[in-house]
Amino acid sequence: MNTILLGNLIKIRWIAILGQLLAIFAVSFIFKIKIPFFEALVIILLSIAINFYSYFEERKNKTISNIKAFLFLLFDTLQLGILLFLTGGIINPFSILILAPVITSASYLPALLTVILSLISIITIIVLNFFFIPLDLGNQFIIPQIYNFGVVISLIITVIFIAIYAYLFASSSRKISNALSVSKLQILNQKKITEVGSLSAAAAHELGTPLNTIFLILSDLLKNEKLNEDQNIFKDIKLLKSQAERCKEILKKLSQNPLKLKDNFFEKVKISDLIKINFDKFNKNKELRICDIILKPEPEIIFRDEMMYALGNIIQNAIFHSKKFVTVELNYHKKNVEILIKDDGIGFSKDIVDRLGEPYISKNNNGMGLGIFISKNLIENMGGKIKFYNSNENSGIVEIIFENSILSL
Repeated sequence: MNTILLGNLIKIRWIAILGQLLAIFAVSFIFKIKIPFFEALVIILLSIAINFYSYFEERKNKTISNIKAFLFLLFDTLQLGILLFLTGGIINPFSILILAPVITSASYLPALLTVILSLISIITIIVLNFFFIPLDLGNQFIIPQIYNFGVVISLIITVIFIAIYAYLFASSSRKISNALSVSKLQILNQKKITEVGSLSAAAAHELGTPLNTIFLILSDLLKNEKLNEDQNIFKDIKLLKSQAERCKEILKKLSQNPLKLKDNFFEKVKISDLIKINFDKFNKNKELRICDIILKPEPEIIFRDEMMYALGNIIQNAIFHSKKFVTVELNYHKKNVEILIKDDGIGFSKDIVDRLGEPYISKNNNGMGLGIFISKNLIENMGGKIKFYNSNENSGIVEIIFENSILSL
């Protein structure tokens, strides 16, 4: 399904029908120009019938398939072509309206359907240049043949140009929209993961105290000689203790959640810790080098899912393209924090380095090219800046700068 709402096509067609009715009535009864009035009226009535059919279709489903949208636009093109045939052909001032369905198709439909509709529009223009019912405008209105030819050529070129122009811009807009949708979904998933980690850490902490109490009571019961004389009770106590130990192991695993560095992790965290977590998550036998922390001890910042995910994408990319190690430099200044992420790979390709941050730009054929795009948008939305360039040794460098005031919000 595409994003074309059938209701919009219906509204546009009603506007076209109203304009066509006004045009043929004005030409026939006000300007007294002879045209096949009843034939033109029948064609317009056919369009009205199609619109009523579309109305009932809309009640079933607000959106329509690409094929159905194409057929509606094809009908509009042919309906206008027949009206132009009845009212002077290409010299009719309303012949420019044949571009409207092509623009709509280029904006919303696949390239193949747009090409087909454009070809049909071009064929319609050519046919109308040779076959049409002329308007009786008197002897004073004479059109040179070369001008007529020029109108045909200009309309054909306009159809092609408008189709390509609208398709490229609409395609770019659709890609960015899809990419942003993916980024929102991934951030939502990241937030859910963080919430689960927070809940598991809280559960491990809260359940630890009552579980210790249970162990103390079980230990006392096992020391009670009277209870131990009854083998059934003794077995039940041993079973309870084994199950309690099992609960303790489960809580231990929960407390080892990699997102939980400390009890108040989800309030304050160090940037170096975020980098270590993401490096451990994506590392494949590579070495991490963190250096140049000017201020010691390293200051803490407010934890944000957006920063966690943005750094994760960039570090994953650095690990993928590195040979042996990834270097991260943290420079804390009075007004800002500078993060430099470098790898010992071959650097960014010259053909994409200036386009990094755009959607669907990737050296990796297996990827979608959205990781850097998402990270760039997340960092800029947090008020930060990000740059991509190669070092003198031709290694890839990602430079991120955050204002200190932003990190403490």
